[in-house]
Amino acid sequence: MQASSTKNKSAKKSKDKVVLAYSGGLDTSVAIKWLEEKYNLDTIAVCIDVGQPGDMKANIERAKSIGAVGAYAIDAKQEFVTDYVWPSLKANAMYQDVYPLSTAIARPLIAKLLVDIAKKEGAKYIAHGCTAKGNDQVRFDVSIAALAPEIGIIAPMREWVMTREEEIDYAKDHNVPIPVKKACPYSTDENLWGRSCECGILEDASVEPPEDSHEWTVSPQKAPAKPTYVEIGFESGIPVSIDGKKTAPVELIKILNEVAGQNGVGRIDHIEDRMVGIKSRETYECPAAIVLIKAHRALENMVLTRDLLSFKRGVEQRYSELCYDGMWFSPLKGAIDAFVDKSQENVTGKVRVKLYRGSAEVVGRSSPCSLYDEGLATYAQGDKFNHKSAEGFIYVWGLPLKTVASIKKAKKPAVQSSNTKKKSASKKK
Repeated sequence: MQASSTKNKSAKKSKDKVVLAYSGGLDTSVAIKWLEEKYNLDTIAVCIDVGQPGDMKANIERAKSIGAVGAYAIDAKQEFVTDYVWPSLKANAMYQDVYPLSTAIARPLIAKLLVDIAKKEGAKYIAHGCTAKGNDQVRFDVSIAALAPEIGIIAPMREWVMTREEEIDYAKDHNVPIPVKKACPYSTDENLWGRSCECGILEDASVEPPEDSHEWTVSPQKAPAKPTYVEIGFESGIPVSIDGKKTAPVELIKILNEVAGQNGVGRIDHIEDRMVGIKSRETYECPAAIVLIKAHRALENMVLTRDLLSFKRGVEQRYSELCYDGMWFSPLKGAIDAFVDKSQENVTGKVRVKLYRGSAEVVGRSSPCSLYDEGLATYAQGDKFNHKSAEGFIYVWGLPLKTVASIKKAKKPAVQSSNTKKKSASKKK
């Protein structure tokens, strides 16, 4: 019994675990060794595919070679589209009426999957490679706290004081293999819903974005001389077909990114208000997002009543702010989702979009739930509108303003008379 107790005391204590959002790049590769050195933690690397470029298998092999005790590669593209992109599309989510939130809506999904792995592995911490000046640190931290408040969060790049050159030296000193790639003057992020680009010359807000900052879209000047037409089918606010052919969610977005991008559609140059109080010049390429949001709004204009449209447009702005600010899992966001879903019951139909040298123009729409009645709208033969009713409507509609004007007119002489008496009295004095 005594011998057993001695053996247990001498046994090596196991390390706590940390789940790391691993991209395969320099920062998160260095983080594996840094987390072990700084916090004495075993790292489990998690690569999550939401449509970004890169070799997932090579990434997890690299993580293991650096020292990760475990590694996961998760294909989350389908979940990303159905549970994050489509809800944001139904809400026409555009931060500051410009940015379709491509990066912002991917972060809560990544946070959710990191929490799932942390719970499965019994990890006490989750780590990510976000910097202290960006929005993503907020989105990750807030989402993780909303889903698993018991799990600690570590952000190595908020703690270490290494420059990029010092990171490279650290990697060499600790035998951390880092991917050798062509130097890029920009910082980019990609997923199915869009590509963001910043840093370098783009930090000068007066300079036009160079062509080498774009990868998904051709220059409108070099786009085809003839327009391309695409017809998108919707069912309850969700895109389901292209040119009459049923298309799976991920494939539908890929097709539209390709077709619209070839026509120079989807470029965005935006001065953006970050959560941390900084105005930042951001450029985006979101071909599919721009086309789908325009088409969806056009269909809503056909099938929703005026008051519902007006109210929903205000809700959309708040929805976009919540998504941008990392509040995807908030009660308010959930309540707005319920309203948006209800509003989409009749958003079914087809929308034809003309793609031409940088523009996406809605040129036709039809719906079995349409509120547009050609017989009421026409000025030609077959007009069903009762013209005699207009005079009574205008009388009732304008009655409040007419009443106000009458009261103002009745008061005016009294005011003038009072002023005249005051002037007369002052003269006598």
